[in-house]
Order: sequence, then structure tokens, then C-alpha cells
Amino acid sequence: MRVVPIYNMMVLPGVTLYFKKEFLEAEHVSEVAENDTFVFLTLKEGERKETYTDEDFYTIGVSGKATDIEDDSVAFQITDRVRVLSLEQEGENIEAEVERVPEKRDVDEKEYRKRFGELKAALLEFISKYQWGMMARSYIVNWTDFSEVAVSLSNVLNLTNEQKYAILEKNKVSERIGLIEKTVYEMVSIDKVSGEAQLAVKKKNEDIYREDAIKHQIEFLQQQLDEMHPENITDVRKFEKLIAESGMNDTARKEAEKVLNRMKQEGSNGHEYGMLYDYLDFVTGLQWTKQPVSKIDLEEVKKVLDKEHYGLEKVKKRIIQQMAVMTLNKKQSGSILLFIGAPGTGKTSIGQGIAKALGREYVRISLGGVRDEAEIRGHRRTYVGAMPGRIMDGIRKSGVSNPVVVLDEIDKLSHDYNGDPASALLEVLDPEQNFSFTDHYMNVPYDLSDVLFICTANTTDTIPEPLLDRMELISFSGYTPIEKFHIAKKHLVPRAKKSAGLKNSQLKLSDPAIRRLIEEYTAEAGVRGLKKQLDILCRNVAVEILKSKKECINIGEKKLDKYLEGKPRHRERILAKTVPGVVTGLAWTSGGGEILFIEAQDMKGTGKLTITGQLGDVMKESVQIALSIVKRLYPKEAESLEKKDIHIHVPAGAVPKDGPSAGITLTTALASLLTGKKVSPEIAMTGEVSLRGTVMPIGGLPEKLLAAQRAGITKVLIPKENVQDLKEVAQEVLDKLEIIPVTTVSEVLQLVL
Repeated sequence: MRVVPIYNMMVLPGVTLYFKKEFLEAEHVSEVAENDTFVFLTLKEGERKETYTDEDFYTIGVSGKATDIEDDSVAFQITDRVRVLSLEQEGENIEAEVERVPEKRDVDEKEYRKRFGELKAALLEFISKYQWGMMARSYIVNWTDFSEVAVSLSNVLNLTNEQKYAILEKNKVSERIGLIEKTVYEMVSIDKVSGEAQLAVKKKNEDIYREDAIKHQIEFLQQQLDEMHPENITDVRKFEKLIAESGMNDTARKEAEKVLNRMKQEGSNGHEYGMLYDYLDFVTGLQWTKQPVSKIDLEEVKKVLDKEHYGLEKVKKRIIQQMAVMTLNKKQSGSILLFIGAPGTGKTSIGQGIAKALGREYVRISLGGVRDEAEIRGHRRTYVGAMPGRIMDGIRKSGVSNPVVVLDEIDKLSHDYNGDPASALLEVLDPEQNFSFTDHYMNVPYDLSDVLFICTANTTDTIPEPLLDRMELISFSGYTPIEKFHIAKKHLVPRAKKSAGLKNSQLKLSDPAIRRLIEEYTAEAGVRGLKKQLDILCRNVAVEILKSKKECINIGEKKLDKYLEGKPRHRERILAKTVPGVVTGLAWTSGGGEILFIEAQDMKGTGKLTITGQLGDVMKESVQIALSIVKRLYPKEAESLEKKDIHIHVPAGAVPKDGPSAGITLTTALASLLTGKKVSPEIAMTGEVSLRGTVMPIGGLPEKLLAAQRAGITKVLIPKENVQDLKEVAQEVLDKLEIIPVTTVSEVLQLVL
């Protein structure tokens, strides 16, 4: 018999199959005559081949006769199940030797018809739910047995090729119809469950859509009510709106919504309601969106700084450089600047000037005396009375994300068992970390990378090294008398008049009076003391104007004492005459520079050395080093020291003094005492000395030279390694001093003795 290969198709006896002639030709069946018998074998794999073997087919197949041949199709009546005994292919035709495999009909006709009717009824109910059901109904009604059901549904049943073959392979009719029933009922049940699931999902979606629609309607109506009566808006509604409009990052939004939900559950009478309200009020008050990078006009920046501050040219130059770098990098911030200088030199006010020049908000945070880490990072909300840290509180009050923040008195931070605030500042001032600064109170990251931080300090001695390493130092040297004079005329006098309620025409202060006030009533590197004296003067003038009814009061140099409280300050000046053993030194203080006198005196004794003047350990060591150097340089003169006591004193004994920079002054004083040679009072000196006799560099040179010029010194000896620091000294001071760099003690002694 000729073979027709089929794949993934269920063929059972008792049914009629229709094939396109194109399909038969593709399967090597060219000529078909009526009543020709063919064998239909199921392929194990759905691959069409040129040559087939018996291994390609399942063993059991079916046979059938061609009964109706049309122009384009052929009908086959399937009659028997057959087993393949052998298979051969000659040319395009495949021939098979088969034997009939009869069915074992082990089901009586009554039960068969009953089960078949139930199956048809289930299928008819199944198709009734679909639009195509009416068309399919006529086919199902005309089915006469299980074989027609299985073959007709072969393409829609969820069965593999092997499962379809398993139905054909069954010899017993009961087993075959059992598999057919199982497969059809499973299909119906799956469709039913799927339909129920779809209905459930549809209902759920409809409920969600309905709920959303109701919520939107309620929200719309609530918005209308809020617009009509804004004074009655609830806290929850207010914060919902603020959170939606805040531009928070995802982390912050989730935290805010979480707190808002707690606030809803708590109710306005809950004991945590106030704390939750304060938190939401704080985070929604922050500016979360980045401010656009505005163009920086360097000329305008310079103009504003010059208008607000007299002098400080080197400082202004460095600030202009910072602005230029920010412009080129298109960034809101640059290096963290640390302004170092004496009080009253303009460190804080120039930070305010920078904010004004950039057109940005200004925030000043005083860190003096702060010893609790929570002051920087904030308190955790689990504590009663928790508050945000000073950094985030300042940002919130500014209302922007890119203010200019001045961290004042950073050198006066302290620490105790509550933590180290200086360590907490490391994250704030580190550009690599502060883009995600997390305040403990907020508990969400906030971007500080656009904030321009400026720090101020009087000295770097108390600033931890890791913190100091993150900042760029800019020194503020003291003002010269000329600079103070211009600052007073341009800024301080008008402000003092305004503060005292005086009109400009009611007080005339002469230039000589201002100069005398600066020279005799102030002793500082900055102008804070000068401002206080001017305030005192204006207040006294205000009293006199009210009492005397005068329209204007003129104050000259001689009348100055009348309007100022206290006597003129005592300031060290150069000595009118000097004696051996007295040398002028220079010292740095937190208020600027000062001159000091090193006095050495000998007397009969036993070689005892006495040191007075409340000197610290470093200066006491310098005395011992100086004595050793002098003994080495003047061995003959030093022999007499065994029968003498030496007393070294530094005046202002009530004031503690320490530091290495008096080394060459002490050495010169001892050398002057031993040799009996005087040192000119117009010469001052500063420098550390080593036991080898080398003069080593010191700090605070600009302030020391200013003090020397102010005291009338004409010649100053400095360490050669400090020559580069002269560029920080005002030209006015350099013009009045002869600066002599030295490298050894011998060179110093040769110059002054």
C-alpha cells in the first residue's frame, strides 16, 4: 500500500478525511484513483524528507480508501487500524506492508451513546459563549461518534504528537474514548477557569477604575473647596500638595509620604501629630530642585567687592579666580575657602559680599563653642525635641539649593561625649561626598554640591588636619593705618552715624581726629575695635545734640578725648635710648602683631639663669638654646658667666607668651649683654633658631611687620625662607621698612652689634 505521511494530526477509523492534492503531491502521492487504498502513518518528527525509513514513523497507522476525487481535493474513508510490517521507498512513492489491527469494542452501545451524548452536550454548552458558536454548532450536532470528535478537534486540543498517537494506539475502545473524554473535558474546564479568572480580573480592574474615578472626583471637588476657602485647607491636603510640587528625589518622597500616612492615621489629636507636622513642614520647605547655573560677570563681582571692602586686594584676586573657575566648569561651587586672619579683618563680611556679587542667598552659621555632633548632623527623630542640624536649617531658611554659606569660627569647634562636630563637617565640606549629605533628622539624602561653602577662623592650630586638608587657606593680614583710615571714612563713620540716629550734617569728624583715634585708641589688626570707638563717639554726640540743641558738632583731633570713653591705649613704641641686653622682637597674637622687648641683665652670682614674663615651654627652650649658642660664639666673654647670674625678662608679665619666633631675639639680647654692645632701638627681628645657629622660618610675618611699622621700627631682620611671604605684606608697610633676610645667628650678630 502507498503511504501518506502525516504529522501532528489525529486520525481514527470511522471518519472521512479531506486532503488537498497539493499536500498529497508534496508527500510523494501523485496519482489517486477511486477506491485506491492508502496507509496514513504519523511521523515522529515534523521534518519533510526526500527519503523515509520505518524509523521515521510510528508503528500503528490507519488505512482508508479514496472515495471522492475532485479537481483540487481527495476524500478518504478511514476504515481500519494497521501495523506496519515493512517499509520501502521507490522513487517518490513510499510502499508499506501492513496488517490489520482490530479494535476491541468493550463498551456496550447504550453506554457508548450515553457518554457520547454527554460529551456533545458539554461541547455545545462550551461554544455557546462565543460568537463563532452558532457556526460550530451545526458541525457538532452532526457528529456520530467519538472518533469524529477527536479528529475534528485534533488541531485545537492541547496535545503533543505523542499524546495524539497514544489515542490511536489503544486497542480497547473504552480506553480510547476515556482519553478523548479526558482531553475534551480538560479543554472545557481550562476554558471555564480561564474565563472565570478573566472575569475576576475584569471586575477587579473595574473596581480599581471606579475607585480612582471617585478619588479624582473627590480630589477635584476638594480642590474647588480649597480654592474657595483656602483658610480651611487641612494639614494633610496642604502637605499632599507640597510634596507633589516639591521636586523631591524618590527617597525623600517615599519618606515624606510614609510620614504623611502616619500623620493621617494619628489624627490631629494624636501625641505624635506635632512631631510629624514639624518634619513635613521642614522637608517641604527645602528647595529640592537645582537652581540654574547663572553666568558670573567677573567685572561685576570685582565692582561689588571693591564697593563693600577697602583693600584686601590679594583676597579679592583669589575670589575672582574662584569665580572664573566656576564659570568655566559651569558649576555652582568650587574649592572650599578658609579665610584665616585676626578678628575684625573682614572675613565674615567678605563672604556676605561674595553672595551679593553672585546674586545668591547668604547664610551665616556660627560654629563657636559647638561641641555636639547633632548640631551639624541633626537629631534623630526618635528623640524628644529633635531638630535638624545647623547646615540643613540654614539651607531651608535660605529657600534655595545654592546659597553662599559662611561657616564662622570653625577653629572654635569643640568636642565631648556627644561626638566630634569637626568630624561631622568632613562630609559637608568634601565635594566627593556632600552630593548625598544625610541629616539625621531628615533621614534622606540632600544634595549640597551646589552650595558655596566659605569657612572663617582666627588660627589653624585647633582645626583637625583631615578637615583642614579639605579647604584652601586664604590669609587675611591686618589693615595698615592708611587702610583703616579709608575704611573708617568710607564705611564705619557713616554706619556709626546711622546706628546712633545722626544725620550726616550733624557730625563733622576731621581726618586728623580719625587718624589719632586709629593710632591711640585701637590696637588690633582688624577694625572691630575702631568700629566700637566710633559707635561710642556717635552716641556721645547724640546726647550732646539733644541737650544743647546744636545743629552740628565738629570734632577735631584735640576734642576727640571728650567724646571717647577711657584713656588712649598704651602701645609699645621704640625705645628712646637703649642699653646692652635689650632687643626689640616681634610677636603674633590673635589680635594681630605686636612688638615686644627682650631684656637680659647680669649680676654677681653663681651662674644661675632666671626667666620671667610668663613664658611657655617653647620660649624657655629657646632661652636655653640661645645661651648655648652665645657661649659657643663668645667663649672668652662666657667664662665670666660662672660668677654671674643672668635674668631674662619679657615685659607684660601678666600675659602668657609662647612660640619659637623669639629665638634670634633672645640670642641677640644675650650676645649684647656679654659684649656690652647696644642694639639700635630702630632694629627689630623675628626668627626661630636652632642649636646649630641656623635661623629658621616663622609664621605671621605680615602681622609682625605691620606692628613694626606702626611702632616706628625702620629695619627688620627676618628668616631668609620667609622672603616669599613678603608678597602678602601691604606695599605701604614695605615702603617704610628695610627688610633684611638672614640665615645664621652669626650673620644677625654681625649686622646688629
